[in-house]
Amino acid sequence: MRTVKLLIVIFSLFPILSEAQNFDYLINFEGIGDNREFFSGQAMSQTILGSRGAFEIGLEIDNHKIRTGLNHLLEFGSDIDYHKPKLTLYYQYSDKIKQFKFGAFPRRNTINFPLVMLTDTLLYYRPNIEGLYGRIAWPWGHQAGFVDWVSRQTDIKRENFMAGFSGEIFRNNLFLQNYLLLFHDAGAAVHIPGDQIKDYFGYLLQAGIRTSYNSRFTGSLKAGVLGSMFRERAVTDGFINQNSLYAEAEGKLKNYGIKTTLHTGGSHRFAYGDRFYRAKNYWRTDLIWYFINHPRVRGRFNLSFHYLDWNDLDQQQQMSVIYLFGKEMRKKP
Repeated sequence: MRTVKLLIVIFSLFPILSEAQNFDYLINFEGIGDNREFFSGQAMSQTILGSRGAFEIGLEIDNHKIRTGLNHLLEFGSDIDYHKPKLTLYYQYSDKIKQFKFGAFPRRNTINFPLVMLTDTLLYYRPNIEGLYGRIAWPWGHQAGFVDWVSRQTDIKRENFMAGFSGEIFRNNLFLQNYLLLFHDAGAAVHIPGDQIKDYFGYLLQAGIRTSYNSRFTGSLKAGVLGSMFRERAVTDGFINQNSLYAEAEGKLKNYGIKTTLHTGGSHRFAYGDRFYRAKNYWRTDLIWYFINHPRVRGRFNLSFHYLDWNDLDQQQQMSVIYLFGKEMRKKP
């Protein structure tokens, strides 16, 4: 009820405020289909089917914006209130060099970390970052950082937060990418015997080469070092350190694409990472069909193969349809 009352107040103020500001809105629909045929036991076998609806409305003055809205996931086969609606409410500043967000804002199109660090199910079940984000860009690269407050401590709930940095420097078709991620998993206010604080830390450094943006065939090849550290205080003897080779290749021609990722050498543990990377050797290949290519509608189908420790083969089918519609209305001078 508090969320509904807050939105009523905000909506009532917009007609007044929009007389002096620029008003815009954004409507988003996302169809989700994810069938995971996993038999290796490394990750959960499940089928995720659903649709998400979201909207944002906002005011802008110069480079400053404030936006609010709601998004809601309906998983097929469940009641409409199985997942609670998520409130979107944030401030944003942006210019040609800098960008800053503070509040609860969409994860999609804000951060893009490798699946080993942040699995794609976060886009289904936790679509918003709740915290802050900043990005700065130069003619030869960019760097970004975020803090996501995952859980507020109560007597029974744990306190969690996540922080990360990512970026790239490039020259012509050569580039160097960096990712850094920290997750702190503290306890509840009332201590539970045997329940300890956990810390997750990881990084990825990759160098690569990509085709020119105006090429008919677009693609890239990159490789580097993936590292992770994990500790459970009073349980592990300090941090457990793991390192591995991490390489990716991808290409796209017209409506078809392929992406392959190879990780070999260590068993990595990230709080929200893809569990397949806990295997010491993992090779994933995606065959991709972009079946809808409209300026406002994107449709994509993935057929994914997961090869673990040169022994087990799992497979997965993913489909997504994303509809995005927005309008910016500027007050005439």
